[in-house]
Amino acid sequence: MAVFSDNPVLRGYWHAVARVSELPAAPLKRTLLGVDIVIWRGPDGSVVAAPDRCPHREAPLSAGCVNDGVLQCPYHGWEFGSGGELVRVPSALPGVPVPPTGHLAAVHAQERYGLVWVCLDEPVAGVPVIAHDVDPAFRRINNPVEAWTTSATRLTDNFMDYTHFPFVHTGTFGRAQDTVVPRFEVEALSEGWYGFQYEVDVNNPDTAKTISGQDDEVLHRHMSTGFTLPFAVRSTIKYETGLEHILLLLTTPIDDVNCYFTFVVWRNDDFSVSAEEVIAFDRMIGAEDKLMLERIPGVLPLAQTGVVSVQADKGSVEWRRQFAALLGLR
Repeated sequence: MAVFSDNPVLRGYWHAVARVSELPAAPLKRTLLGVDIVIWRGPDGSVVAAPDRCPHREAPLSAGCVNDGVLQCPYHGWEFGSGGELVRVPSALPGVPVPPTGHLAAVHAQERYGLVWVCLDEPVAGVPVIAHDVDPAFRRINNPVEAWTTSATRLTDNFMDYTHFPFVHTGTFGRAQDTVVPRFEVEALSEGWYGFQYEVDVNNPDTAKTISGQDDEVLHRHMSTGFTLPFAVRSTIKYETGLEHILLLLTTPIDDVNCYFTFVVWRNDDFSVSAEEVIAFDRMIGAEDKLMLERIPGVLPLAQTGVVSVQADKGSVEWRRQFAALLGLR
């Protein structure tokens, strides 16, 4: 029995499942909260998402093809257009209408921040807000969507915690000698995010100097880390030079112990550093997280007594408290 991924409340939230750039070539299969879905761009240009099952003989539609926005089933060639409407049955006699029960039960889908977002039921909240996306001073850089063998609960907890920096991220920016975390307050941040602000010194190795735009070996950052339910985390980084580096960290549960992960970056730089270089360093950081998290089995205990926490864990503890309340757990 699933611990959280079968909870119906999560079906009312938007989950990032793919990059927009993945859509044009072929139908795309994703599994969200245990539900297999197929995604494609319909003939009217809109993104369509529906259960990955042909209503005729239940073949996986993601194994089919897309021609001019029409999804064709690989088994008997049934064709589906905008909104999952059944538009053609090749075996039908001329003039015979398609069966009305043959239309796909499409789910909500939209594009935002270069990503495809899916909501399985009526949305109860919007896509998380990143105000920098409409600020002309910032550029947006997308990252591939990866499948990680770890629970979405563990990723979100990890992204709400910065006490692991000196231990997990010593290959990138973490300073092993700086382990003490000053007291901080968990509070409402901007645009509906909830978390904390803090100051931190980080290493600036050669692999990061181009990205940070500075040659000093150690840099000072003003940062904030905040979440919006169920699994989105925003990390803002401000350097003393005025450079800002905003990360939207998105975890989407496939099931209890597997998930998709991607992140989006916004920067107010002068574009002199290529997007590939920016992504390369951030992906190195993500790889350090992945190596650690995939070593830890199962779902993070959602009860506050399930694991031991200290004051430095206040951010992740608050996310876990609110997430458990969202699920209706005591």
